[in-house]
Amino acid sequence: MNDPGASKPAWQGEATSEADAAALLTRLRAEIDRVDRELLAVLNRRAALVREVGALKGAGAAGSSAASGTGRGAVYRAGRERDLVEALVRENPGPFPSAALPAVYREIISGTRSLEARLRVAYLGPEGTSSHLAAREAFGSQPELVSVATLGEVIEAVARGTADHALLPIENTSEGVVTQALDALLACEVPICGERWLRISYQLVSQSGRREDVARVASHPQALAQCRGWLDRQLPAAARVETSSTAVAAALAREQVDVAAIVNAALADESGLRAIAGGIEDRRDNTTRFLVLGGEAPPPSANDLSMLAYTVRKAESGALHRLLEPFARHAVNLTSIQARPLKGAPWEYVFFLDLEGHMSEPRVQAACEEAGRLANSFRVLGSFPRAREARREEGPR
Repeated sequence: MNDPGASKPAWQGEATSEADAAALLTRLRAEIDRVDRELLAVLNRRAALVREVGALKGAGAAGSSAASGTGRGAVYRAGRERDLVEALVRENPGPFPSAALPAVYREIISGTRSLEARLRVAYLGPEGTSSHLAAREAFGSQPELVSVATLGEVIEAVARGTADHALLPIENTSEGVVTQALDALLACEVPICGERWLRISYQLVSQSGRREDVARVASHPQALAQCRGWLDRQLPAAARVETSSTAVAAALAREQVDVAAIVNAALADESGLRAIAGGIEDRRDNTTRFLVLGGEAPPPSANDLSMLAYTVRKAESGALHRLLEPFARHAVNLTSIQARPLKGAPWEYVFFLDLEGHMSEPRVQAACEEAGRLANSFRVLGSFPRAREARREEGPR
């Protein structure tokens, strides 16, 4: 049997009067302040070690820049950060909640990473979109976040060197693949270095907060689609207005009393509009997956994905079957197959394959190259660490 007194705080039973309780509270707060100073000292020791790592990587990058075309080593390592947080969660004895560790270490890593370089991260803006929230989730508060207007510009910012990394929304659990993102990804040779998942939840807001005042509902096309069922049931007569972002929809609702906007909770709070309803997305698991682009090719980790693009000759019977067969034979699991029209070749398609494993693994390399010999053309878009888990954060795309 457990000792009933074993879990009692050390101070329990000491306070016998109001004055004793006040004195004890003062001591406890002083002890918390002391622990905070110890934490600060430990954080600075960690920062000093990171600075030494940065100096070593910088020296190595300088020595190999002529061969690699880069002037510094990789600063952002999605796999390293994922594995660190997973290990800390496993080893956490409590009582500090494990659920809080990812957010704590996101900012610790973001702060120490800035000692190596202040990253510039492009995202599909403006502020308040889920791409903006996903960028903060992936990189923390220290990078300079660069808002761009289109998915093509997201990738071009990295290709042109105006951003070190970018967040590209690639698919949603409710609406499927973002076709424009696939097209943009194929148009530029920018490597994939990671991924991020973001839980999507929406609110309907307006000036009055009254459902009966709503004649039009405005939002990004993806947000409207992800709330289609709720709108059909609750506001079947309201016209639907597509905007370039949920932030633009909120601005429209501020200007016109009969317009309601579909936005996330953070944007709803900042907009000054009143909530009509919350949690209006049609699926409770509504989540958007983002690719993190730019930087150096990540080394293999214990849990990776690879993404490739293949074309096949449409006139060949069974061409797609032959393309996929090597993956089954080499026991490489395909997690996604998407087809997009091949530009300049009517009725021909590019097949995007997501598969488990890193291109450095012999079985993965063998399967991909064998499929490549059977294809008309193929290209490796990247091998990268899988996301740790779907984050329970809110935001629109």
